[in-house]
This record gives sequence, structure tokens and C-alpha cells, in this order.
Amino acid sequence: MTTRTAVITGASSGIGAATARRLAAAGFRVVLAARRKERVDALAAELTEAGHEAEAYVLDVTDRAAVESFAAGLDRCDVLVNNAGGAVGAETVAAADPADWRAMYEVNVVGVVQVTQALLPALIASGDGTIVVMSSTAGHVAYEGGGGYVAAKHGAHAIAATLRLELCGEPVRVIEIAPGMVKTDEFAVNRYRGDEAQAAAVYEGVAEPLTADDVADTVEWAVTRPSHVNIDMMVIRPRAQAAQHKVHRER
Repeated sequence: MTTRTAVITGASSGIGAATARRLAAAGFRVVLAARRKERVDALAAELTEAGHEAEAYVLDVTDRAAVESFAAGLDRCDVLVNNAGGAVGAETVAAADPADWRAMYEVNVVGVVQVTQALLPALIASGDGTIVVMSSTAGHVAYEGGGGYVAAKHGAHAIAATLRLELCGEPVRVIEIAPGMVKTDEFAVNRYRGDEAQAAAVYEGVAEPLTADDVADTVEWAVTRPSHVNIDMMVIRPRAQAAQHKVHRER
């Protein structure tokens, strides 16, 4: 049998890299797409050395021509994990820079649309395709200082919900994974424009925030369910986080 192929965007670090490792170990050929060549090449080399099938591609999901060229070069796609995303800034709506909002919308929403459009024919042709949209609990509940990211992730949630309706009857499942507080090496640091002290404060007192591998574990589980089983949406939070605004912090 031909090995099933999983495409993971934003695969150079964090949840994307962890998902690539999980799916490779589960027997998928993994296609790693990300903007940072050195990182994605290193991950592909790591997985290949471990005996897995892995290929690295430099890709900016906001570049439509690049996305179409990338898709045209693939021989198949059985699983697409739309993981590329991110947050910029934590200003109030009144003080936010609209350019930051545009940047977040481009990667979290338009990027998901473009990659999904480009790979949808292959996913349908596979006869058993799966699309994963990595959203966030921010895509379901607003919070102060999160307006731009909240708006973008609400968009990602809407894409998943709409796709599921539009693809009903096609051999493609649509899964939304909505993580809460996840501590990775880069997400909060990028959000606070490199301010590591501000980034660390996000997790201060939280004994065990989620890890990238915790989220990757849910992706692997969801995409490996029997073909007739669709995990519409999964919200995953650390035990210390009861809601977006309710987090237990040890003092």
C-alpha cells in the first residue's frame, strides 16, 4: 500500500514540529512546510535519520503563487494540518496597530484558505482525506488585549465549520483543534515582539501549561480515527485553565 501523506504547515517549530514527529512515528510520510529553511530542513533530516519519510519545503502560506506551486509539486495529500499561524501584540482594540491585525488575518485565515484550496483536489482524490484546522480557544471566547488574534482565530473556526458543511458528501473530514494555554519556545515571545519577560509572565505560576506535544497528540488521535468518524472540534486546555479568563496560578 502507498504510504499516506500528511502535509503540515508551520512545521519548523512548536505544535507544527511536534505534530510532524507524531505523524511520522504513526507511519505517515510527512511533508513539512514552513518559512524557515534551516529549521524545516533540520527537522526533515532528524525524521529521515530515524527511519521516517520526510520532505521539507520552504513555504509562506500567505503567498498564493508559492502555495499553488507547492501544491502542484506534490504527488498526493491525504491529511492537511493547517497549523501555520501566530499572534502579534496584546494592545487593546483602541490602541492596536491595524497592520498587526492584517498580518494575523493573513496567516491565520487567508493562509488556511489558500493552502486548503490548493490541496483540496488531492484530498478528495485520495478517497479518504482529512483537513485539520489549528484554531484556539481564542477563536471561541474573547479576552482583553487579544482582539486581533481573537478575530483571526474566530475566522479559522468559521473556515472549519463552513468547510464541514460544504464538503458533506465528499470523502474528506474536517477537524478543528482549539488549544488553550500552550507553552512553546516561540509563541508568546513572538507575540510580545521578543520581550522574554512579558512572555514568561503569561505562564507565571501555572504548574503545567500544555506542551506542543500534548496538542500534537490530539492531532494524531483525531486523524487516525476510523474513516467514518469525524472529530468535529476538540478543545484542549491544561487542568489549571478552566476558561480563557480563569487560570490557577501557584504563588
